[in-house]
Amino acid sequence: MASLPREPETHERDLTEPRDAAYWAKPVARLNVARVPPGAISLNVAGRRVAGPVQGFGQMWLKTYRLRLEGSSATPAHVVSVWKEHLAHYQPKANHFFPTVPGVAPGEVVLINAVVEGMPVLTGVLVAYADDESFTLMTPEGHPESGWVTFSAYREEAGCVIAQVQSIARANDPVYEFGFRFLGGARQQERIWTEVLGALAAELGVRGQVMLEKACLDTRFQWSEAKNIWQNAMIRSVLYMSVSRLRWPGVLKLAHVAVVGSGRGQDVGASVACDPATDRRA
Repeated sequence: MASLPREPETHERDLTEPRDAAYWAKPVARLNVARVPPGAISLNVAGRRVAGPVQGFGQMWLKTYRLRLEGSSATPAHVVSVWKEHLAHYQPKANHFFPTVPGVAPGEVVLINAVVEGMPVLTGVLVAYADDESFTLMTPEGHPESGWVTFSAYREEAGCVIAQVQSIARANDPVYEFGFRFLGGARQQERIWTEVLGALAAELGVRGQVMLEKACLDTRFQWSEAKNIWQNAMIRSVLYMSVSRLRWPGVLKLAHVAVVGSGRGQDVGASVACDPATDRRA
């Protein structure tokens, strides 16, 4: 009896690999920073695991920011393409993003050197997903939040394109939770994504009002995760900067860079570093 024909190998691969596999970061046990962009400090990222809302301490919040791009002819794909290309330049003055490759690619790390209430926060995020109309950044251990934020664009039924930022996260540890609740941390975070959307709209030649919807999905504290404070990126950043200045006076310092043009991309508080061990700019 004749045997049944063998299915093509490509079909077998389709059964084992999702069609959107190319858009996802490959699973890794711990993050690796293969290249440090010029002007960035790599700290509290390499060797860390990614941390979602389950691994966080504080209340879990869902926040959705939307901006209608009225009058723009840009498609959702074009909006996201521009967003990926200029993500670092859209950040507020004290928030510095350093993508390790141009644009945004799945599996790459974006280093973050920020100043929060005068305190340095050296951390980063993993590009967990990126396709033509959205991309998602996920936080590592020690980051102020445990969770992810998704940037996307879509066309509503009326035809207008909407640019959206949506985050689901908890404060990583009790120190961060206190800061978010009582020291204005939550408001500062909301201002960041509002400014980012405003900068994106300006790039596309339109103006609009950012609408914010937020809901507390879990009011409980996860006390089992209070131990996350050991990896708190803010505390470690302050210690790192203090010790470095004592050991190598004048070699490692925060350089406040003059605002150029709109002030984005070369923001005040940008960190300039030199690693004495390797005598190279980090």
